[in-house]
Amino acid sequence: MAAVSQKVDLKFSNSDWKSEVKPTWCPGCGDYGVLSATKKALVKLQRDPKDTVVASGIGCSSNFPHFLGGYGIHTLHGRIGPYLTSIKLTNPKLTVIGAGGDGDGLGIGIGGLIHAARRNLDVTYVIMDNQIYGLTTGQTSPTSRIGHKTKSTPEGNIENPLNPIAVALSAGATFVARAFSGDGKHFAQIMEAAIAHKGFSFVDALSPCVTFNKFNTYDYFRERVYNLDETDHDKTDILMAYQRAYDWDHNDKVPVGIYYQVSKPTYEDREPAYKTEESIIERGAIRPRNYDDLIGHLY
Repeated sequence: MAAVSQKVDLKFSNSDWKSEVKPTWCPGCGDYGVLSATKKALVKLQRDPKDTVVASGIGCSSNFPHFLGGYGIHTLHGRIGPYLTSIKLTNPKLTVIGAGGDGDGLGIGIGGLIHAARRNLDVTYVIMDNQIYGLTTGQTSPTSRIGHKTKSTPEGNIENPLNPIAVALSAGATFVARAFSGDGKHFAQIMEAAIAHKGFSFVDALSPCVTFNKFNTYDYFRERVYNLDETDHDKTDILMAYQRAYDWDHNDKVPVGIYYQVSKPTYEDREPAYKTEESIIERGAIRPRNYDDLIGHLY
């Protein structure tokens, strides 16, 4: 007799993550795929919207928090890293996600990315990497390929592109992955693994800009991507991860999947205050004994 499947009632469903604000991205933008994959991952992990915060910077992709249920904060340009840090350390029990673009995260915001990664905070940072500045209508970005003709480089880009995977590995991220917006099922799996990982998770999201980037298109990536799970890749071997990180540069092949994942103590694990006390949000503010005197001197 065939087994009868039983319907599992989920406490949180996709509707709980639906925002009243409709996405305003261009039709076909790869960011839709990132949003869909993130929702699916949060439902699969049964994360509570009231205990989830998404922080973003400035750019097309940085409108992300508006389109996702739960809490969100649209911050300053390039400041996702400090916000992720302050939110997580204020309340370590929260699921904290950073969402931005390659210009925001790898240009002005690269310092924040590096320091959040080296501290191994238990947060997830997804960069919607479209290899161009979309919000400002098509200039060369930190990840634009050599020769790419844009508004700011009409004769072709002459700057070497940053390698997001190599940057995250060298900064100390304990989970480093890449996913392609054109493969929603795989992307959702990557986001699920990233959010579930205890430590700093970095996801380079190949998210084509259909309006201003006519070079790095969906077809461009479909011809080049391959799944690391279908190879002998060892995701605990950082040297192998570095090798795969440069496949795009050397072999014109783009690996997607988990490049690197290891378990190490997080910043929160090492923070002495959390070993003996409740978090700041649970404990509340502690004022010094002479608080009233200090405040009195200001007025």
